[in-house]
Amino acid sequence: MGSDSAESPPPVSRSRPAPAGGRILVVDDNEMNRDLLSRRLRQQGHTVSIAENGRQALERIGAEELDLVMLDIMMPELDGYQVLEKMRADGTLERLPVVMISAVTEIESVVRCIEMGATDYLPKPFNTVLLKARVGATLEKKRLRDRERLWAESMERELEIGRQIQRSFLPEELPQPPGWEIAAKFEPARQVAGDFYDAFPLAGGTRVGLVLADVCDKGVGAALFMALFRSLVRAFSEREYTAASSDPDPDAARVLSTILSTNDYIAKTHGRSNMFATLFFGVLDPAGGGLTWVNAGHEAPVVFGPAGTTARLAPTGPALGMMPDMKFEARTALLSPGEILFAFTDGVTEARDAAGRQFSEERLLALVAEGSPSAAAFLDAVLLAVTAHAAGVERSDDITMLAARRTLK
Repeated sequence: MGSDSAESPPPVSRSRPAPAGGRILVVDDNEMNRDLLSRRLRQQGHTVSIAENGRQALERIGAEELDLVMLDIMMPELDGYQVLEKMRADGTLERLPVVMISAVTEIESVVRCIEMGATDYLPKPFNTVLLKARVGATLEKKRLRDRERLWAESMERELEIGRQIQRSFLPEELPQPPGWEIAAKFEPARQVAGDFYDAFPLAGGTRVGLVLADVCDKGVGAALFMALFRSLVRAFSEREYTAASSDPDPDAARVLSTILSTNDYIAKTHGRSNMFATLFFGVLDPAGGGLTWVNAGHEAPVVFGPAGTTARLAPTGPALGMMPDMKFEARTALLSPGEILFAFTDGVTEARDAAGRQFSEERLLALVAEGSPSAAAFLDAVLLAVTAHAAGVERSDDITMLAARRTLK
């Protein structure tokens, strides 16, 4: 048995203060062992509470803030195995380390406890130097885990704030011009996303701007640029539709100018960030059903209706923000009564199942071929199919869709 006398504390560095003692629970049915271990731990600067059996131990663990449990194996009422099992079942063992205290002859029992989740063990009789080393190392690891957990919780809170702010960039309500139904779906893969959609009135409500985009990369960086792209498209398009135009095709000129201004601003101001976005921007004339659009490297939206697919709006230029002074082309389409404009991001077609198979554009177009009585119902059907396909698999990309349907009225 080790000496019961307190050892002289090591010299304390002036530049690095010694860490404070821990809050330790000693669990042992032998009074002599409890008293001896508790006294040595207090001499080393720790705060100690005691329990005589496993039941008392669990009560104290539930009621006190503890940093470490020193747990005997063989005890009445609940033994060390049962205490460990209950701590593992309720999640306590993930945050509160347990050091087993055992006789040298119980090494097989100690191994079982380590396999159940105990952190370390300390043999009886207690050696003062070994006790100090094992307890100190265990407490330091716990403090490190606690700091990591607090940091992770802080980051989680910050990301949640970012998610709420990003959600505020999406329209609370979508415009619903007479004779039209506009709907959208947004399912981010993480707290913050690089996808976005937008729909907003232009020219006093005689036009409606429709945007769907996918910023490269994932996470916070993509989310920040998502907000920038969205704001630029809105600001430049509103500027264009506020100013008078003598162009014989004013919608085409304004849509094209919006895209060129957005591209050049990103490329010239943020070129070193190497961030770009694929983007579809269309301006809808609700009265006549005309759509003037530019597709900047995005998946081709579909125009479909009772007669099936009538158009695919293929890219008319590269992704936005890659280089200044890029060339884009504005084109037009006409939606007849009953037809739907459907735009989507690659998170739809590239969603994978457990075997790694993509949902695919082929399956998406099969849903298109089935038709739909409304824009909202069609987006619901697509999302349901994609979700079923990727069931049980962590989503790797955002899913964003926008649909505008010209009604039969």
